[in-house]
Amino acid sequence: MKNYTDLRKISKVFHQYGIDLTGKRKYASFDSDLRMDKVFVSGLIFELEYELRKQIADDKVEGVKAPAQIIELLMS
Repeated sequence: MKNYTDLRKISKVFHQYGIDLTGKRKYASFDSDLRMDKVFVSGLIFELEYELRKQIADDKVEGVKAPAQIIELLMS
């Protein structure tokens, strides 16, 4: 049940940033498809970490290119 609650929180934060997580959009590139600056991606990751009270290692954050990757890191 905790996973369901976490996924709802994740979905809420992505929705605040205008990112739809359904279909192929969850695999969209932050740079080319969603046209997000690195600053906004960092802000998104910060808000997700804050909402879930989890922290992603900095070396793993550098390689994040799509919303699905962030979700995978937060759920593991």
